[in-house]
Amino acid sequence: MPAIPPYIIEPIWEQFTALLPEREVHHPLGCHRSRIPDRVIFEKLVQVLVFGCAYRRIADGSCSATTLRDRRDEWIACGVIEMLRRIALEAYDRFIGLELADVAVDGCITKAPCGGEKAGKSPVDRGKQGTKRSTAVDGKGIPVGGVSAPANRNDSPLLVPTLEHASASVGGLPEGASVHLDRGYDSFVTRERLKERGLNAEIAKKGQPAPLQGSGQRWVVERTNSWHNAHKKLVWCTEREGRVIDFWVAFSDVVIIVRRLIREGWMRYRWESRPPRRP
Repeated sequence: MPAIPPYIIEPIWEQFTALLPEREVHHPLGCHRSRIPDRVIFEKLVQVLVFGCAYRRIADGSCSATTLRDRRDEWIACGVIEMLRRIALEAYDRFIGLELADVAVDGCITKAPCGGEKAGKSPVDRGKQGTKRSTAVDGKGIPVGGVSAPANRNDSPLLVPTLEHASASVGGLPEGASVHLDRGYDSFVTRERLKERGLNAEIAKKGQPAPLQGSGQRWVVERTNSWHNAHKKLVWCTEREGRVIDFWVAFSDVVIIVRRLIREGWMRYRWESRPPRRP
């Protein structure tokens, strides 16, 4: 049973391999040892993302854990996963359409048992090490941007970097877009920051029940957090370097966007590898 259905992972791989730079071989005789194919490494990293297990648990006779880490770092250095993420967003916007008039932002705290650059004392896990993901989604829950930080960082300071990343990913948020936030963002500073960027603040007020209409437009980001948490590498993250954590978050975004693109496009389009049932 594959970690991710082939109708999702195959288009991701086709675009991913097109973005990989040509490898330069400096050895005069080529290479004494054959390079492990990128497809093998890619499939192993997909398993790491979905199952959240250690590299050594996924490694086998086809490749070692060291090779997995080295190739991962090589792909991080060339920025291929971030390019893939933007291409997936552009494809979704072109075929389905992003609903950017309503943007929801929220944070999600997960475990970081090994500590690292983006780990801090978790306020919801007895002070154990944790990481926070601040994610911005469109009206249907498609992740359009986000940042990661230690778990003890407040949501409000992460709002501007999250919106800036989202704006850069989609070519700018529309003027007057509504940003839906929970009561953790309820402050004068937050409203001023949104006003400076021409965005409308829809924030639940502290000490008051959340209105049904507002909560109905915020729940999509909670659902997206659950989609992220289905990829166990983000739930129990043993990575120490911030750039590696961002790699896994972007990889998870790509899988979510492509899955939703196929699901939304299933009723509108026909293509050769179209699943027999709606995903």
